[in-house]
Amino acid sequence: MKYGTAAVAASLAVAFSLVAGAPSRAADLVVTLTDPAWNGFQIPAGQQCSKFGGKGATPAMRIENIPAGANAIIVEFNDRDYQPLSDDGGHGKIGFRIKKGAKSADLPAVPGETDDMPKGAFLEERNRATGSYATGGYLPPCSGGGGHVYFADIKAVNKVEGEDPKVLAETRFLLGQY
Repeated sequence: MKYGTAAVAASLAVAFSLVAGAPSRAADLVVTLTDPAWNGFQIPAGQQCSKFGGKGATPAMRIENIPAGANAIIVEFNDRDYQPLSDDGGHGKIGFRIKKGAKSADLPAVPGETDDMPKGAFLEERNRATGSYATGGYLPPCSGGGGHVYFADIKAVNKVEGEDPKVLAETRFLLGQY
């Protein structure tokens, strides 16, 4: 799932036409940002990395239409405009345990730049940033306001310890621009 120029323009056009907080539908999952500060257009003030004066956290989300057999949701955060962090969770992968058979799940905000996860969340993979950008866990938007587009690939999975998660459903969700 790569973003091409036309795909980005179409994604932004769709995103800008949505009412803040309206769900995004793709594949089987329905995603809604539950914090009104997160509108899918602009990254909220203060939600950037500490290098640029923020204290960012992941957005709180509601995931619906979770397929049977899923026992976790994995959210992979990416920066479309910075190739080394543009796919496969370049800004980190955060997992959330869910009750098997649940049709929906409310994912809490998770603080950025730390490996310490709140109850029910786990660090699937830390971000791949290097140099002065390197931190633990999730790296909040960190382009310095350069207009980068941030998105999340959200996956409902069956996760068994010691095995790669089996993806049962997934969707891409636009988080906003910073």
